[in-house]
Amino acid sequence: MAGRRILITGASGCIGHYLCETFIQDTDDELFLVLREPHKLSVSVDIRPDIHIVQADLRDIEPLRDLLSTIHCAVLVATGWGDPDLDITKTLELIQMLNPQVCQQVVYFSTASILGRDEQVLPEAKSLGTEYVKAKAICYEKLMTMELAFPVFTVFPTLVVGGDLHKPYSHFASGLPEVLKWATLIRFLKIDGTFHFIHAQDIATVVLQIVQHPELAPSHKLVLGNAAMTANDLIETLCAFAKKRIYFQLDLKPWLVSVLIRLFNIRMGAWDYFCLSYRHFQYAHPVSPKTFNQSGYCPTFKDVLSQNIPEP
Repeated sequence: MAGRRILITGASGCIGHYLCETFIQDTDDELFLVLREPHKLSVSVDIRPDIHIVQADLRDIEPLRDLLSTIHCAVLVATGWGDPDLDITKTLELIQMLNPQVCQQVVYFSTASILGRDEQVLPEAKSLGTEYVKAKAICYEKLMTMELAFPVFTVFPTLVVGGDLHKPYSHFASGLPEVLKWATLIRFLKIDGTFHFIHAQDIATVVLQIVQHPELAPSHKLVLGNAAMTANDLIETLCAFAKKRIYFQLDLKPWLVSVLIRLFNIRMGAWDYFCLSYRHFQYAHPVSPKTFNQSGYCPTFKDVLSQNIPEP
């Protein structure tokens, strides 16, 4: 389905960079890359005449109305990181501005943080969550009540890794060097917990498949992640990378964690305490490039560490 007009918001972020690069390289679509500060985009956009930089603040989307009415597919990545006006109000307004006679699909980015193990919205996401988590939970629930003429694919990325010398690092990836510095101590700990992760390049691969082959998507609600791994798997992988041998491990029980939080005066919010008690953010059907019979860029955490991680 070449020749369509594709809108990508949040183009200058970590995921946005990988999306832009993938759509530029692997499609013939006309691309509209929306961002506030064009100088933050390091992807080459002058290799094709049909790639357009749209400088705009999505808190004021009225100037985009005419453009939005011509868009065939909107990939909505931009977030205000806790700004409910952008994360809820303006996001929903943007979707409503799309022309139902032209628009073929929307890919909306939420976060797996708002979902429980049953892939339903956690009540705690709205009652205890950070402003960002609350906004994402509320927006998703409102979006599900809207009657739209085109399908909306909501993607819920798990822990996102990615970034290099030319792309911004994800929040999780930017913290890896600091964690590795503590490998000498971490190797003596055992922690009960489960999580998924996914590289931003693999997110871009999945989104491209959704846009080009929506009929292959297993659902309109997709948790993005590789196979689940335990916190102890992560510790072993980090220590092997740092060449720190594990001799024995202390089981870090919840009560001991509480003692350490008080002892080191660690600042914790209500959502932090909830995540600490919930521990197992694990999903039965995570979606990765493998779901679409595509090769993954980083299917294991060892692969993540073999890529460029930030300098400590």
